[in-house]
Amino acid sequence: MADLEQFRAETRSWLEANCPPEMREPVETDKDVYWGGRNAQFKNDAQKAWFEACRDKGYTVPMWPKDYGGAGLSAPEAKVLREEMARINARPPLSSFGIWMLGPALLHFGTEGQKQRFLNEIARGEIRWCQGYSEPGSGSDLVSMQTYGEDKGDHWIVNGQKIWTSYADEADWIFCLVRTDKDNKYQGITFMLLDMTNDGVSTKPIKLISGNSPFCETFMDDVKVPKSYGEDIPAYVGEINRGWDVAKYLLGHEREMISATGGVDRASSLGAVTSRQGELDPVLRSEMALFDVDALAFTAMSEKFLDEVKIGKGHPAQPNMLKYAGTEMNKRRHELLMAAGGSRTLEWESEETENGKPARSWLRTKANSIEGGTSEIMLNVISKRILELPGA
Repeated sequence: MADLEQFRAETRSWLEANCPPEMREPVETDKDVYWGGRNAQFKNDAQKAWFEACRDKGYTVPMWPKDYGGAGLSAPEAKVLREEMARINARPPLSSFGIWMLGPALLHFGTEGQKQRFLNEIARGEIRWCQGYSEPGSGSDLVSMQTYGEDKGDHWIVNGQKIWTSYADEADWIFCLVRTDKDNKYQGITFMLLDMTNDGVSTKPIKLISGNSPFCETFMDDVKVPKSYGEDIPAYVGEINRGWDVAKYLLGHEREMISATGGVDRASSLGAVTSRQGELDPVLRSEMALFDVDALAFTAMSEKFLDEVKIGKGHPAQPNMLKYAGTEMNKRRHELLMAAGGSRTLEWESEETENGKPARSWLRTKANSIEGGTSEIMLNVISKRILELPGA
């Protein structure tokens, strides 16, 4: 315990010295979030300084081993770091699907060569990944996917289409599911890694009801994917035709990532966010207070689940619970923000509302109950796997 308190004191001192004041302000626009990648640009010197300080310290991925770009922190130390960053409202130094989804899969299934190359590139913000799972007509039922990789000996020729690939138009690489055996529904899928600059890869943005979107369609037309990128760096994770094992593992981390939108710390409570809007209806204010309590309870539950996972006692369906609950919390949060803002939040294009940010953000939450597995699927899994209710 004394060592942990010493670590907290050292962390607090380091953050005060290295986190610029600008990086402690709320995120207002997409440019406030740094994603890294080949073509990444910093919004300002403060964002650059904060990222580089965390990168050099290993704090972009604090729990990853030092050999792979992390800080090698223990779970209790990482929790202290999160708490201290939340205390000063520090922005994440790097946002990345490589950190949230592919990284954990590589740590679990990857070869040493893959870890040394890809994990270090992710930690240093040198590569930006997107995910290629869903297809037209193949969303929650991923094993019905049709994208096919024809075996040509030392490479595959891949043809197919992915949909809802977030930020595919800005990504450097994609981790995707490709059918490599048409005769085996579950054991005929390979988890491939491929460069988005390959000939035959193209993307097309999908506009949502909010007027903009991170989502894209991704097309693969006779894309040549080598089976290896170098010694001990296969272009697939796990085993050929056993990609479903990797996919299921990664989905758990994706659902935990989406569920995180439901939790809030005290600094970003609805009460704090709306305090500048003057007097609110007492009923609405009580609903906000109830939400803040529920959000804190959700955050505590999430921490408990993560602790259980780390000691091997987590239930395999817990990410489904977190994803569903987090989705509902985030939708509820934005409904209350819209109610608190009154008619002003319905505005769509003025500078005063930053081009309709409240309304667009509220509309964006409607996709939460679809992406990463629909809420209906989550509830089915919870009923069968956790509550052990009989099937229909």
